[in-house]
Amino acid sequence: MGLRFPGTWRFTPPPDGAFINSSIPDTAVWEFAEVIEKVISQGTDRWLLLEHFKGSFGTSSRSSSESWAESDLHSAMRHAAENAPLFVEQLVNGFEQLQTRQPQWFIPNADFINRVLAKNNIGYEIRPPDLVAREAGSKPVPVSVPEPSMEQRARDKIEKSLKRSEELLTEGRPREAVQESLWLLETVATAFRGLETGSGKIEGKYFNNIVRDIRSKHSGSTLEQVLGWITTMHGYLSSPTGGGVRHGTDLDRGVDLDQNQALLFCNLIRSYVQFLLREHGTLTAARDA
Repeated sequence: MGLRFPGTWRFTPPPDGAFINSSIPDTAVWEFAEVIEKVISQGTDRWLLLEHFKGSFGTSSRSSSESWAESDLHSAMRHAAENAPLFVEQLVNGFEQLQTRQPQWFIPNADFINRVLAKNNIGYEIRPPDLVAREAGSKPVPVSVPEPSMEQRARDKIEKSLKRSEELLTEGRPREAVQESLWLLETVATAFRGLETGSGKIEGKYFNNIVRDIRSKHSGSTLEQVLGWITTMHGYLSSPTGGGVRHGTDLDRGVDLDQNQALLFCNLIRSYVQFLLREHGTLTAARDA
């Protein structure tokens, strides 16, 4: 749950004064990175935990290795540090989400974070649920939350589903992680329904019908080829004798997805989702041109 603070801070943080208000200094970024490392050390899958914190700092794409995940997390933190209030909010969100999943772990609370902020002369203090500026005379400001647009709701749904899939992997629940990713893939496919293309309108109500219609209207294209791969993977994962994530598992011939297999399928689905979103944007732009 995000901290409350004036919406203008999301675009232009307060200028520096008696305290550092505009950005998070490098010394504090590295101190928070060390705190995150200590939190991560409580788990067994360091890579997935690094991915969790990458996501909280706004990077949804998965790194190709654990070492790259660590490097990418530091890059994401440095980028987020350009806006101090947003950095604090993203840090708090990352800790709170992990605390929900791992209640037995020690997770830094608001008092802990405030001590680090004060030590580095950063001009903010967390007074849940508010983020308050420490400059003289500052008080919590009531914040009105605008109604999100339909585009924003769709983007939020995608990000939440990707993050949930990563959480399930972190928790050692591979089948459910793949199930969440497959749901997202099917959901994104529905965005093509009713879309006018140069070859006609995309018909169909469900995943297989929509994909079949897109392929028939884009014969010989990369989109057709990729959708063929997606269909094969979707069929395997849905089948009781395959992954069994949609229709139950055949007790004699079904496949029990392990962590490594689930990671492979989640990565593939993430790539396919990103590809489909870009293709949808291209088709929509061509339609509106």
